[in-house]
Amino acid sequence: MTRIVATLADISAQYDALFVDLWGCVHDGVKALPDAVAALQVYRKTGGKVVLVTNSPRPRAGVIKQLAHFGVPDDAWDTIATSGDSARSAMYRGAVGNKVWFIGEDRDQKFFEPLGLLENPVSIEQVPLDQAEGIVCTGPTDPMADPATMRPQFLLAKQKGLKLLCANPDIVVDRGEVREWCAGALAALYTEMGGESLYFGKPHPPIYDLARRRLAALGRDVPDDRILAIGDGVLTDIKGALGEDIDSLFISGGLAASETKTGFQPDKDALSHYLEKEKSTPTYAIGFLR
Repeated sequence: MTRIVATLADISAQYDALFVDLWGCVHDGVKALPDAVAALQVYRKTGGKVVLVTNSPRPRAGVIKQLAHFGVPDDAWDTIATSGDSARSAMYRGAVGNKVWFIGEDRDQKFFEPLGLLENPVSIEQVPLDQAEGIVCTGPTDPMADPATMRPQFLLAKQKGLKLLCANPDIVVDRGEVREWCAGALAALYTEMGGESLYFGKPHPPIYDLARRRLAALGRDVPDDRILAIGDGVLTDIKGALGEDIDSLFISGGLAASETKTGFQPDKDALSHYLEKEKSTPTYAIGFLR
């Protein structure tokens, strides 16, 4: 049974580290959420460690710049694990070959910057689809376009037997008041069409392995039963936490705000119905991180 809590402080003493989602929890894609920032700052002052675990396709350095732009202060977090870093590592190990067809916005070209920590990385060349050995997807070229517009290209890719590396498993995200499609929607379509998609963000294990390594690099050996995952996605944040056997705090006022009738807090019956429908069992729930 999911327990609704009033604040993070009500439960935080049970945990030595937090794995915290960003979009919908710490910022809304436009600006920082002040109550969430304050809650994380208080938690860190008690000695807890905050690992920001995000499905952003950007490298960690890019996320740091984005956080500063949104107004999230440095003292609200300790380290960052991104889906982009995990996916880039796989790409440079040759997961989808040397010649790749890229799907994404121009701003995501940083995904192809050299990965200095990897020994003997493969050489990656961006090529047209008909020359490709694999696909790298950081997101739609137009986040507002229906993913189904990619069906013709995906049909050819499937016929060629190409694997699709998905750098962001999120299906949608809310940028302020606007909902946008993410790479996960394209990967899901490709899989539905019979293609093979490779995932490296939440809810899949690689990003949690990375998050644990980043936590260990802080000098903290934290067992899983002392880690709390926080996020607003039942299919990403909560599903991933359940798969890793770690406790979770569901932020109902994010992606599922309407389904859970969240004002300040979720409606108890609406929350229960939503979680039952999604077959999800977070440990705790709260309207917004505070």
